[in-house]
Amino acid sequence: MMNVLCTICARKNSKGVKNKNLKKINNKPLISYTIELAKKTKIFNEIVVSSDDIRILKLSNKHKLHTLKRKNYLSKDSTPKIKVIRNALKHMEDKKKKKYDIICDLDVTTPLKNVEDLIGCYKKFISKKYNNLFSVEISKKNPYFNMVEKNKKKYQLSKKMNKQINRRQDQPLVYSINAGIYLWRRKTLLKSDKLFNYKNAIYAMPESRSIDIDTDFDFKLVEMILKKNKKK
Repeated sequence: MMNVLCTICARKNSKGVKNKNLKKINNKPLISYTIELAKKTKIFNEIVVSSDDIRILKLSNKHKLHTLKRKNYLSKDSTPKIKVIRNALKHMEDKKKKKYDIICDLDVTTPLKNVEDLIGCYKKFISKKYNNLFSVEISKKNPYFNMVEKNKKKYQLSKKMNKQINRRQDQPLVYSINAGIYLWRRKTLLKSDKLFNYKNAIYAMPESRSIDIDTDFDFKLVEMILKKNKKK
């Protein structure tokens, strides 16, 4: 039987939306949606919350989760998240005196993800023995069709094909990372700082559950959806 660790990384002083990890929707802090999802799926042996915010750690303790007070050098704007996840893994392995086979990181800023998404990601990940997997959505913007960039003195499509594409339906399928769910094999997480590794995979989620809160507009949109869902 495999040991599976869930990490939830939530630092203070978020930039796009102030203190968004603790900002309330339906009288519930944003981070609570992800914590409750992690507990509900029954996939994980342990769940650990990594944060430099004492309020977040206290809230996580109330949920009876493991917590890790994040060091300052891992709490900077420029700190890659994968290093924070790796730090949480090492902390839990030292604490529990065991190794975890699979590590799953759940992002707080995508609270619309659900049990179906998480279990679907996990089942796909273990079915083919992938090294890592991340959740995505089908992108509305496409570098072959309607995304442009400047090349020398003119703007042009970001990517070119041999044939011209005149209809949206004819464009190659591309995806946007929605930052919701990430899965790694232990060896891959410890050895690579990259997301795009050999033998990786994606799990496509619907647009309705893929909103990543980065701005006040995103927050208001998610708030509206969650309030509407609560009334059903």
